Amino acid sequence: MKIWISFVVLAFASHTAFAQVKSLLHKEEKRRYLVYTPASYGSQPGKVFPVVFNFHGGGMTMAEHMLYTQMNRAADRHQFIAVYPAGIQQDWNVGFGMPYLGGTDDIGFTAAVLGQLSKDYRVDPQRVFATGLSRGGFFALRIAAELPELFAAVASVGGPMPEPVVQHHTKPGKVGVLLVHGTADQVVAYGGKPTGYLSAEASHAHWLKHNGVASAATRRRLIDADTSDGADVTWTEQGGDGEAHVALVTIREGGHTWPGADPFNVGLPLGKTTRDIDANEVIWQFFDQHRRDLK
Repeated sequence: MKIWISFVVLAFASHTAFAQVKSLLHKEEKRRYLVYTPASYGSQPGKVFPVVFNFHGGGMTMAEHMLYTQMNRAADRHQFIAVYPAGIQQDWNVGFGMPYLGGTDDIGFTAAVLGQLSKDYRVDPQRVFATGLSRGGFFALRIAAELPELFAAVASVGGPMPEPVVQHHTKPGKVGVLLVHGTADQVVAYGGKPTGYLSAEASHAHWLKHNGVASAATRRRLIDADTSDGADVTWTEQGGDGEAHVALVTIREGGHTWPGADPFNVGLPLGKTTRDIDANEVIWQFFDQHRRDLK
């Protein structure tokens, strides 16, 4: 299965001025990615910066995803480098829609991009993170499973755990995992899809078990900051100090969208965009709790 989403967005020049298109050769193919450095990067030559990879949905370009999510604003506020890789044919290898092992080597590409970033920029190796929407969210979870030695935490929006990733998940490394999903999502079902992906709740349970925090105290809160949007948010999180947290953010009546983004309509059943939370702030708050052990 492939989820093709085409977005038409306007450029926000004030938050794209520092974004640069980069490329590298991976397995004899030229691959591209966008790098956005926060406004403070040049004025702090002695500082190392966290990095957030933000993977686009199927059918999107890296620039469309950057403009739609507006994560560059959060990068300026919280001083991290935002990276927007481009998938081959605007897709990511998450194990369904292409062979898990024989398809595009997007895991190798991601590791190669991080290696190049570490040469070109002042990267904090303890604070490297990944997020994404839809196919990009599925892929962020594959990164958690396959690159725990490089990434401290990931966040998936509208993309629970692909079944092929579950089947191939053998690395013991623990990575913080945040799942954000709308119950009214008609593109990627909150309840899962047989042979494709787990439900949001089963994905949550998978990572609770893997990270060893299933018995940890549960923190739960209800958020309904915008009572007019017909949606509310339940945030459930487990994990203590120094542990890889696992959290599920359930958006009741939420659609296949990036919370807090400008709503849009491209003829697909994307559903409601909640204003109860800002996905960029929620994701960064979760990431900021995590550091990768360099031992």
